[in-house]
Amino acid sequence: MSKTVVITGASSGIGKALALEFAQRGYNLGLAARRLDKLEALRAEIVLLPGCQNLQVEVIELDVNQTDTVGPVLHTLFSHLNQVDVVIVNAGVNKLTSIGKGQLNEELGLIQTNLLGAIATVNAAVEWFKQAGGGQLVGISSLASLTPIPKQAAYCATKAAFSMYLDSAAIELKKYKIDVTKILPGFVKTDIVDNMDKFPFVVSAEQAAKEMAQHIEKRRSTGVVPAYPWKLLKPLLANMPSGVWRYMK
Repeated sequence: MSKTVVITGASSGIGKALALEFAQRGYNLGLAARRLDKLEALRAEIVLLPGCQNLQVEVIELDVNQTDTVGPVLHTLFSHLNQVDVVIVNAGVNKLTSIGKGQLNEELGLIQTNLLGAIATVNAAVEWFKQAGGGQLVGISSLASLTPIPKQAAYCATKAAFSMYLDSAAIELKKYKIDVTKILPGFVKTDIVDNMDKFPFVVSAEQAAKEMAQHIEKRRSTGVVPAYPWKLLKPLLANMPSGVWRYMK
């Protein structure tokens, strides 16, 4: 029987690329995002792919900012699928913010989506997996969780907190046969971040999704994307002092 993967934030960017990648690998799909029209268009695109005509593709509208509705909405989606093997917690946003310049609401919005919405999604998935006897939980964090970045304080903080949440969850959930995979992308060209071409080692969402899928299928605890050069640089990022940025302006 084909496996099933559920992806949040699936209407665009990395989420959409993951949906297309897993469809081509023969997975049934449960797709959730705020923009239902985009999901329905994606479903139509998927079933036209070679070999994907008979895949089950279920879509549902989900706003992870409404944390009290995340559980009920996802459980409705899960119940429409034959089984749920993998849940990818992907929904997130990124925005440059400056501290002390009247952008508190923007910073709180990042925290609401990237951390609180992600935690609500994790809880919904784990509740389902416990009843099912196991599964795989995947969290899309970021290499930004490892190092301070000017004008990205709130974003870095959300990803650092989510990474620690996933690391703790991996230990706690092992006895329930729930594997946790943490994905740490570098610079990925998507529609949530402008001017990505000026950053080093940028990869397309499609290339990133392909590498992520490999990490997920191998059930790795952590996957760095792209592997080169970030896997080599990861220890340096984790130990980079904040003062370094003063010389990188």
